[in-house]
Amino acid sequence: MNDTVNADPAELAKFSELAHRWWDMESEFRPLHEINPLRLDWIDGLAPISGRRVLDVGCGGGILADSMARKGADVLGIDLADKALKVAQLHALEAGTRGVKYREVSVEALAAEQPASFDVVTCMEMLEHVPQPASVVKACADLVKPGGWVFFSTINRSPKSFLFAIVGAEYVLGLLPRGTHEYQKMIRPSELAAHCRAAALDLQQTRGMEYNPLTRRYWLSANTSVNYMFATRKPL
Repeated sequence: MNDTVNADPAELAKFSELAHRWWDMESEFRPLHEINPLRLDWIDGLAPISGRRVLDVGCGGGILADSMARKGADVLGIDLADKALKVAQLHALEAGTRGVKYREVSVEALAAEQPASFDVVTCMEMLEHVPQPASVVKACADLVKPGGWVFFSTINRSPKSFLFAIVGAEYVLGLLPRGTHEYQKMIRPSELAAHCRAAALDLQQTRGMEYNPLTRRYWLSANTSVNYMFATRKPL
């Protein structure tokens, strides 16, 4: 892997090995399927995506990208894990999803190629898997049009997130494969806010995501102590 690419080869290999299970609703990716409607509605509520050009950064197997296309958006999903992209492309063909394309390219390279080209950019559950999250945030800001929206989701670096997101989700409940997350790579809201300010993105809204393991229910709240999302906007 070229040293200039902002990616961890071990992280890419980890998700490539699981690529065939992306669309198995009872697989390790079940949580992503379960939270996807919440995320989609939140994004669409703030920045209606129908008829808009949307970029999904770190799209993986295409769970969010596919659902945004079904909402009427013109979606490009990008990732560096080519096996996951092939699964996303195959799913789009099998499901007959129109308006979604996938490409193996880094967000930084795409930003140099197509600056200010998208109405909405989403980057969900990716920042905690890359060596330089600030670089991703900057590239997302460069890719969105003035007045456009950029959405991020990641995991707080806190004792509670270690207990819930790693010990609970990976080792006790088995919701995620062991080793999915590394505590030191998690990002505090204050750190992500600083990255956004440096990229000239204005923070519009912050939401937390919570989970009840007994009812298997997820919901959005003001609690950002574990999983959280940022809605940001590029000034006109």
